[in-house]
Parts: sequence; C-alpha cells; structure tokens
Amino acid sequence: MKHVKETRLWTALVTPMNRDGEIDYDSLERLVGKQEEAGNGVLLLGSTGEGLALPDEEKLSVVRFVSGLGSDIPLMVGVGGFNLESQRSWIAACNGLNVHAFLLVAPLYSKPGPAGMQAWFEALLDESDHPCMLYNIPSRTGVRIPPGVVANLATHSRMWSLKEASGSADEYRAFRKAAPTVELFSGDDAHLPIYTEIGCSGLVSVAANVWPEETSRYVDLTLAGESESFRGLWERASEALFFASNPIPAKSLLLEKGWISTATLRLPLLREDLTDMEPLLNADRDIRKWYQSL
Repeated sequence: MKHVKETRLWTALVTPMNRDGEIDYDSLERLVGKQEEAGNGVLLLGSTGEGLALPDEEKLSVVRFVSGLGSDIPLMVGVGGFNLESQRSWIAACNGLNVHAFLLVAPLYSKPGPAGMQAWFEALLDESDHPCMLYNIPSRTGVRIPPGVVANLATHSRMWSLKEASGSADEYRAFRKAAPTVELFSGDDAHLPIYTEIGCSGLVSVAANVWPEETSRYVDLTLAGESESFRGLWERASEALFFASNPIPAKSLLLEKGWISTATLRLPLLREDLTDMEPLLNADRDIRKWYQSL
C-alpha cells in the first residue's frame, strides 16, 4: 500500500444508498474496488460522501465496513462540524479502526477568528493518531483558514497537508508562502494545472469517482507539467460534475455506468435538481476517448 504521504490522488468517495436511503454496502465495496484498481487513496464521508447528512452511528458503520475490506488503499476520513467534543469523539472512534489519515474541515457556521481557528485545529490534531489534512473551503464553511494559522500549525506532529478549495490562485500562493513545509492539494479537479504551477502535491477529486483510472493519469501528467493539451477538456468535465450540487451529478453518472444501484441522496439533496444529463454523458465520452488515446 502507498503511504499516505506518497498518495497524490485522493477520491472523495460518494456514499451509495439504496432506494430506502440506507447505505448500499454492495455498491460501496464495488466503488472501493474501482479505486483500488486505479491505485487511488479514498476519502470517506467528506462533502461528496454526504458526511454531514449521516448520523455518527451510520458514519461509523461506513468506516468500519470499508476499513474491514482489506483493500490495499490509503484511507482518509472526513471530520466536519462545529461541536468540538463531537468531533474529538469521532476522531477517537476512528483512531481505533484501520484508517490512515483525517480531513479536518474548518469549523462550520461559527466563523471563528484566527485564534479560535488555531485552537480548534490544535484540539483536533492532538486527538488524532494519524496525519491530518486541513480543508479550506469558505464557500461551504463561511470562513477561510488564515495562512498564518496553517504556518503556526506546521510543526504539529500530526499536521501533514492542506486541501485548498477556495478557487483562488492568490489564496493558494499565500498558503504556499506562509507554510512552505505543508503539502498543498487542490480541492478542485479543474484547478490542478494552475496550482501545480505554484507548487502542488496532488488532488482531492470528485471526478475520480466516475473516472478513477483516467483521473489518476490526469494527475500524473499534470504534476509532470504536461497538462497544456488537455487542460480545457478536464475543465469542461469538472464543470459537468457541478451542474447541480455535488454529489448529485457524480451519483447520476455512476448509476448510468452501472457502478451503483440507485442515485439516492439524503435531503436536502435531490436528483431532480439535475435537469440535464447530456453534459455529463458528453464529458464521460470525451474523457474516456482521451484516456484511450494516450
């Protein structure tokens, strides 16, 4: 198995569900197998995995199931919310399972200042037995992680990396300058080429759900500086995966491919908000054609 710190592509895995909304473990095993075949790391229960829509008991059953499969993949688990003790308890429970890393999302809704943000992350890092990736996504949390906070946390023994998904190259540069020893990952498939030019270690991907091997090749080529000829293709494909709120398009395409049994989501997400499948189907055709041509 690749070490966590050697893994350049992490798939933010969807959580497949049956029509009644219960977890579809058969499909989940199938999806994990696809990622293992492609050599990708797996992130469970991030926003793509609808982690905040699942109660802790159900989330723990997902982690137990996947960590018990014996798959030869690095496994990261999402940590997100605004109640500190709940998040610490979640980390403690996962520490006892066969996981290898945590994704620590900036605290939701409360919009703390730099001192509060740093204290929050220090408490979570102290609780973890594994390397941690911080997650900057102000469009979802309502607050950005200040670069100075990342710099101050850089020497913590569990601090490993940052997933940057603000959509701003300037913000990415600020993190790179403030914390040069912290590995930076793109949280947006389309932005990987731009961030690679600044200094990027890899990608946490939605696209790898539906194109696991293709996205792996995309990451390898892009990190090698060879993205110019296909940058536009992947930008269009990434846009198709966000024509409706994530993970609605990804689940819809996975159903089309026959990799999951239904495209069921947890409210407030509904598949009916994806009104046109054609962009997704076109992207799927174009990405597969590109991969076959390599």
